[in-house]
Amino acid sequence: MKLWEKGITPEPAIIEFTAGEDRMTDLALAKWDIIGSMAHVIMLNNVGLIVEEEKNDLLKALHSLFVWDEEGSLVIEKDVEDIHSQIEKEISSILGTTGKKIHTGRSRNDQVLVDIRLYTREEIDKLAILVGKLFSRLQALSEQHREVLLPGYTHMQPAMVSSFGLWFGAYAECLAEDILMLSSARALNNRNPLGTAAGFGTTLPLNRKLTSELLEFDDLLYNSAYASLSRGKVELSVASSLASLAQTLSRFSMDVCLYMSAEFRFIDFPDEYVTGSSIMPQKRNPDVFELIRGRSNIIQTIPNQIVMLTSNLPSGYNRDLQLLKKIIFSAFHELTECIEIMLLMLNNIIIRKNITENPLYNTIFSTEEINRLVRDGIPFRDAYQAVSEMVKNSTFSKTVISDYAHEGSIGNLCNEQIAELFNKRMECFKNKSAAEMAEKMMEYVK
Repeated sequence: MKLWEKGITPEPAIIEFTAGEDRMTDLALAKWDIIGSMAHVIMLNNVGLIVEEEKNDLLKALHSLFVWDEEGSLVIEKDVEDIHSQIEKEISSILGTTGKKIHTGRSRNDQVLVDIRLYTREEIDKLAILVGKLFSRLQALSEQHREVLLPGYTHMQPAMVSSFGLWFGAYAECLAEDILMLSSARALNNRNPLGTAAGFGTTLPLNRKLTSELLEFDDLLYNSAYASLSRGKVELSVASSLASLAQTLSRFSMDVCLYMSAEFRFIDFPDEYVTGSSIMPQKRNPDVFELIRGRSNIIQTIPNQIVMLTSNLPSGYNRDLQLLKKIIFSAFHELTECIEIMLLMLNNIIIRKNITENPLYNTIFSTEEINRLVRDGIPFRDAYQAVSEMVKNSTFSKTVISDYAHEGSIGNLCNEQIAELFNKRMECFKNKSAAEMAEKMMEYVK
């Protein structure tokens, strides 16, 4: 079954190619296609396009399909093109003529659009909650190890005194910025395309504000033609926020791989959390973090994939846009797996103490000595030259570390302020679950 059938049997190879992987990816949209259809049915009754009894029957049938999907029993049959066709087929088989009215006033274009936006909103909210757990873990580690000193590096050379508190806290604040980007993507995504039909509106008297309220969108997409143009634009915004998050995971993972190396040995993990070699018995490989780094780097290519896919498309719907689904769906899945395994690893991380006691790191205290001389009244440039000579002549010896008092230094991490910033940015991620939305729609059954 195809929603566009006109009584002509299509060439099977054409259907197979144009459907692509929709039979697999569309199952992720099933519950949201049902929720969107329930809102559409309520609206059709509101404007007089279906009667009360038809509305009730359609809502009950759709809810039964929702339960079916929740149980994992809803499948896309071999001769059915996509989830939208499958659901309409099921409804028509249950209700006959009444079921055929479900597509009144909408196109598959706005139907797909609303499904994708509802799916994306849920995935963003789920991802934000997971990011919140990672943020909390990094902040806890920052507090726990705030006084454990660590060499800070620039240009891959020992530079200044740092701490594990500063290191963990830095990545926590990275996540606070990532969550801001994710919230912006959510806001761009959370507008209702339902009712824009194929991109040119309809002569039927739809109430688009009602479906916006029912589906808990912030607003509706006003211009029908823009609804089609928004495909690719929203995905690019979402992909950019996911890429930003992936960059944070990738850079942290690189640090971990470096800090686990024999030359550094700043951190470690229990034996059961690292892998070995089939030939070299001494190996302790950070495979988990290498894979997080690699998978995160691939995710960072996704914005460019979307740009290349959409940059030269004309206005209106083009089948190229179908390919966006797999790209975005996969990105959510990959990031979720990476964060979950990173949380597991960070719950078992081992921090090495007394690292800076190694004479190798004596020179990271040279800036401390300059600042001590400055506090004694020596001009900074003269102090810099004096200490520089000591370093050059290998006569510099480790000095006593001074108090770091300013905001964001190792003595004043500002973790509370960063947490306040993060929590405020998390307030927008409060979407109802699909099950809650389904129950809300069923309240309209009289």
